[in-house]
Amino acid sequence: MAKPTTEVLALPDFPVTIVRELDGNFIHDDISLKELVQNTNKGLILYFYPKDNTPGCTTQAIDFTASINAFDDLGYDIIGVSRDSVELHEKFIAKHDLQIPLISDGDEKLCQYFEVIKEKNMYGKTTIGLVRSAFVFDKNGVLTHAQRNLRAKDYAERLLTTLAP
Repeated sequence: MAKPTTEVLALPDFPVTIVRELDGNFIHDDISLKELVQNTNKGLILYFYPKDNTPGCTTQAIDFTASINAFDDLGYDIIGVSRDSVELHEKFIAKHDLQIPLISDGDEKLCQYFEVIKEKNMYGKTTIGLVRSAFVFDKNGVLTHAQRNLRAKDYAERLLTTLAP
């Protein structure tokens, strides 16, 4: 994984909506990622994906869920980010029993901050969309790794290998 090449060097301080399931109930937390890392004293893996319940995005979310304990052992929390609504995130989490929280970024504020909305070529057609990307922050909220245009399949495993001591 490449070292950061972006100007983003720290977690943003504006609030985001984090959706997670706890004991069958959905919880929505409005908190800044900077504050979240300070509260947990853990690193954070923030991965951006285009859309809930699409094949690649589902594979990636399930892989991160399957590896959640390994990432926790390395001292990292994982949060997925897409432009989907809170309601769609709830359905996605429930349908696939996801154990990772998801951020609803409908206003694209977080996507713009991380510059993941780009021109893409899909099936010969140029569109503007979210580019699958991941950003790894240490427990101080400093960016240590960044990757854009990543492949969803086996990404969690590749990232674990990168982060392992």
